[in-house]
Amino acid sequence: MTESKRKSTGTLHGSRIEDYSLIGDCETAALISREGSIDWLCWPSFSSSACFAALLGTRDHGFWQIFPKGKVKAVRREYEGQTLIVRTTFETREGEVCLIDFMPQREKHSHVVRIVRGVRGRVAMQMDLAIRFDYGRTVPWVTKMDDGLRAIAGSDMVTLHTDVPLRGEGMTTRSNFTVHEGEDVTFTLTNTSSLEKAPKVLSVKRALAETQSFWRRWSSQNKYAGPYADAVERSLMTLKAMTYKPSGGIVAAATTSLPERIGGERNWDYRYCWLRDTSFTLLILMQAGYVEEAVEWRKWLLRAIAGAPDQIQTIYGICGERQLVEWNVDWLPGYENSQPVRVGNAAVDQFQLDVFGEVSAALSRTPEAEDEIRVSASSVQAALTDHLCHVWPNPDEGIWETRGGPEHFTHSKVMAWVALDRAIKHHEQYDGKGDVKRWKKNRDMIHREVCKKGFDKKLNSFVQSYGSKQLDASCLRIGLVGFLPPDDPRFVGTVEAIEKRLMKNGFVDRYDTKKTDDGLSGSEGSFLACSFWMVTSLWLIGRKNDAKAMFDRLLALRNDVGLLSEEYDPVAKRMVGNFPQALSHIALLQAAFVMVGLWVPEPVVGKKAPRDVGRSSKRSSGDNKRKPSSRIR
Repeated sequence: MTESKRKSTGTLHGSRIEDYSLIGDCETAALISREGSIDWLCWPSFSSSACFAALLGTRDHGFWQIFPKGKVKAVRREYEGQTLIVRTTFETREGEVCLIDFMPQREKHSHVVRIVRGVRGRVAMQMDLAIRFDYGRTVPWVTKMDDGLRAIAGSDMVTLHTDVPLRGEGMTTRSNFTVHEGEDVTFTLTNTSSLEKAPKVLSVKRALAETQSFWRRWSSQNKYAGPYADAVERSLMTLKAMTYKPSGGIVAAATTSLPERIGGERNWDYRYCWLRDTSFTLLILMQAGYVEEAVEWRKWLLRAIAGAPDQIQTIYGICGERQLVEWNVDWLPGYENSQPVRVGNAAVDQFQLDVFGEVSAALSRTPEAEDEIRVSASSVQAALTDHLCHVWPNPDEGIWETRGGPEHFTHSKVMAWVALDRAIKHHEQYDGKGDVKRWKKNRDMIHREVCKKGFDKKLNSFVQSYGSKQLDASCLRIGLVGFLPPDDPRFVGTVEAIEKRLMKNGFVDRYDTKKTDDGLSGSEGSFLACSFWMVTSLWLIGRKNDAKAMFDRLLALRNDVGLLSEEYDPVAKRMVGNFPQALSHIALLQAAFVMVGLWVPEPVVGKKAPRDVGRSSKRSSGDNKRKPSSRIR
């Protein structure tokens, strides 16, 4: 039996998705279970290979757990106020201990710091560490140091510093120790290159203080004031944690291949930067008062899309990389045996018309920035808009990244209209260069076409694609982007039709997988962003009590530390999909902002826009005509 086969047949290790918390240093992130186990960490960046991959396999694929040896009576977990520092408190018969986990903002190296703090009595503890590079495949060469160990494989090196004794046992490093009340036992794991000297030992006390200061200082910029302040703050911090600081890019999620249906094949790698998701994130962050991130994103965007307009991609790497080859990690059994486990994303080669709209909307609202890039954002927007005039009549793969062939998706055409509308407004306001006369002609053509071909009078609703009889939750965004005013009977009819036909068990599906050929087998969970879009839509059409009741019910789905995955399975009553999911938190934020009057839809053509309109932008979540969920995401 080969090594990969042996590993694939072990006992699966991952906890339920909702049982994980997130820590990060704005360059990568780790997931920690309620049992004190770090089961996912890609080093040194979000899209690097994982050195802890037990989330998608067994203990043999890498994990780091610190937990009481005796029976645990209760577990409490929370983020330390206004930070990304997780405190997990274990209560045992002998006493109580608090596990404090965080990743300080890095200078040269990335660190994971774990502090075991005695709260009451004396508690016997155990630490198990299994480092496995290359997504759990490579067992490193481990050697002892005076205050820890060093693990090396190829160019990868990880060092552990601690004062407790360590021993090797079954390809795992283990330690047994006891923590007394008022005592701290610390562990610091550091990533570096094996070609470098071992880094200096980190000052844990200073790192903790600096991490607390960083997150509290960042949180203090939040301008939201309303009844959902805690949920808003945690969602904003989660989006910040998924921002890659060196480049300004924002990943869609910290994970790959967490299934949209347990045991199914709808498993995608989200550790990259979607223009759509990134644009939505920036619009929300700006609405909340975070300008610096918007400026950095503008720089990232100009670098990423530099070149011919017809070469714009839907997805880029965190530094703007264009090659994101998709392949299967066949030695990992997958989360609860959900295969395949994918790295990379083939959607990079798709044509998705809607991204022009999201990018144009973000560019129109993002502050200008002095930088070394000589081409201005206005020039980029003009070039993209000119190119859009050529390509908008073509079918595309749509927001759901279907793999069954292009369609004339209604949402895609609406977003092409948005791209032209925002470019026109931006260039008229700032006297920019551009063929505005041509843009207006195309904008009006798209509007007429969508109203004629994308609306079904019998259903009294906009539909998934031209000529289709299927509904798509992405059409909820029609009233949010200024294509039609929210009180237009066609938009109201669309909201009511989606509520009637796509809302099941209290959640909105992207589309009906039984009636839509999306190129994949099986079904999926309910896409959480779609349900939050329904909240926003209900509020805008005047059904405010219904909107608030639905919002409160959706907020209750967040786990104990306020995080959401991509989807929810209302039958199994559990989260599914990648975690935490930026789009879910973006949609939550937009709904919260609209219900306290901090956001209103973009006004329809001909009306003056409010100065502080935040223009809802959340990665549209809907379904495509015939091949929606095949989402290559």
